[in-house]
Amino acid sequence: MKTVKVCIGSACHLKGSYEIINILKKAIDRDGNGDKVNVKASFCLGNCEGAVAVDYDDNIYSLRPETTEEFYSSVIKETI
Repeated sequence: MKTVKVCIGSACHLKGSYEIINILKKAIDRDGNGDKVNVKASFCLGNCEGAVAVDYDDNIYSLRPETTEEFYSSVIKETI
């Protein structure tokens, strides 16, 4: 099972990390991929200037709530 870690540290929290977690969980459930990928909250991922920081497959991505669906479709769905 793959894991997506979404930073919930201060900078990321202020830029919508909890919204991103919810968007990812809904997309995963909608597509029936709950047995293939897991979303977890994480403390600082070391990319505060690029908040919201997301770690997936040992790569750090910078997301905003409005870019999360595209990230899910183009990155996560393509690798699970």
